[in-house]
Amino acid sequence: MPLGTIDRTPPPFFRQGTSALTKLAFFSALAVFLMAADSRIKYIQPIRAALATALFPVQSALLFPVKLVEGGSEYFIGLQRAIAGERDARAKLVAQAERATRVEQLQAENARLRALLDLRPALVVKSRTAEVLYEATDPYSRKVFIDRGSAAGVLRGSPVINDQGVLGQVTRVYPLSAEVTLLADKDAAIPVLNPRTQARSAAFGAGDGHAMELRFMAGNADVQEGDLLLTSGVDGVYPPGLAVATVTKVDRKVESGFARISLTANAKPDGVRHVLVLDPVGAQMPSRPEPEPEVKPARRGGKR
Repeated sequence: MPLGTIDRTPPPFFRQGTSALTKLAFFSALAVFLMAADSRIKYIQPIRAALATALFPVQSALLFPVKLVEGGSEYFIGLQRAIAGERDARAKLVAQAERATRVEQLQAENARLRALLDLRPALVVKSRTAEVLYEATDPYSRKVFIDRGSAAGVLRGSPVINDQGVLGQVTRVYPLSAEVTLLADKDAAIPVLNPRTQARSAAFGAGDGHAMELRFMAGNADVQEGDLLLTSGVDGVYPPGLAVATVTKVDRKVESGFARISLTANAKPDGVRHVLVLDPVGAQMPSRPEPEPEVKPARRGGKR
């Protein structure tokens, strides 16, 4: 075979072509150009949306076994929680039924005792529901506004409570709203009763969070941590027996004749949405008699 007819070109496997560095620079520039064009023209967005739409059934099909396993485990866990919740609810229902029966018996016994002692019937306190609108903007006070005012029959001085106890007292009444001063306000005060010792005192707001304190208590007063203080009902505002605060700290100082007693309000105003506004007890009490004029004793003897 003549030497001139031999093909001296290398086979395709050994062909070098464009250098690797040139390819790297070209594709890098192309990538930068495409990213810049996409940020300006947004031409990739329709393509991306079309691909996402086309691949969505595939993704859903692939995720179906995973969701099936997770859903099955959550179903059995939820079923166990529901069974446990139903068991607890039934136990609480039985306890509440027993408590309600005892309350009915005590009410009947109370009515018989009042009739036996010829006492006037217990006061029936009127109430109305209200919703908390917002908290006052004054950072130095603890006040909230409710959506019931004089148009709904709210009176100035009305107690405001929730399911945990006394929240505060209505201090200002507007036609469609009212201002409620909370127990923790520095200007708030409420008469309380310690049911353990039957001792009456007054609780004052500390102006910070839910803190309150008992003032003017003797250093040897029988007050212990954990004592629950209730409304005494002698002020003509709050009905008796409502939860007010719990004693958290008793500091008996030797050098002082008084004890520093810290309290925590039972009703936490944070997160409260619905409240109950009671009519003041004094609105149902008989009016106080007018003081009789003082009679001066007659002088003995005449003028000399």
